Amino acid sequence: MQPSLKIAQETPIPVIRELGLSDFTETWHAMQKFTAARTPSTPDEIWLTEHPAVFTLGLNRKNVRLPIREDIPVVHTDRGGKITYHGPGQLIIYLLLDLNRHQLNIRKLVSILENTVIELLADYGHTAEAKTDAPGVYVQEAKIASLGLRIKNNYCYHGLSLNINMDLTPFEAIDPCGFAGLKVTQTQDLGIAASLPTIAERLIEILCKKLADGHSHD
Repeated sequence: MQPSLKIAQETPIPVIRELGLSDFTETWHAMQKFTAARTPSTPDEIWLTEHPAVFTLGLNRKNVRLPIREDIPVVHTDRGGKITYHGPGQLIIYLLLDLNRHQLNIRKLVSILENTVIELLADYGHTAEAKTDAPGVYVQEAKIASLGLRIKNNYCYHGLSLNINMDLTPFEAIDPCGFAGLKVTQTQDLGIAASLPTIAERLIEILCKKLADGHSHD
């Protein structure tokens, strides 16, 4: 699914890896290992995956209400943010990037990711927005995409989740991203019939172009 984009050679297209359905903890540890071993010459990678049902708790754990259901595991992870849910039918995009290579800081990267999803949804006729006080992407106040990143030595990992065609009820067991009563939505509920692989391909195309541009067109 490597996008055929004309990109300047100084910002090569990241290696795209499609992992299919993968265990969250195993994938997280693989990202840590990749990041710890990389050098300034290591190619960037973008991993596409889905996870079996799991709640993940980020580093901002103060006053986070734990899930009110016990049939789904909770994993304490090292990304930013609070608590969220992952499950089949949700597209996960992990970004293993050298921020120096792209002349990015964390705020610019977050903006690129948010604007990538906003542009994708605009392709399907839907207006979405980002919020300065609550990273992610929202459609009519309902959250459709969540962000969580980790930066070590100017290398990032973790990334973005976009709800496509999944069981949203586990979100009711938590305060999504720490916000009590926050509504969540997904592309299927917006009337977007495109499959997860189709949306993933378009999202990667937009993302790679924005990374090559080095800014988010704010």
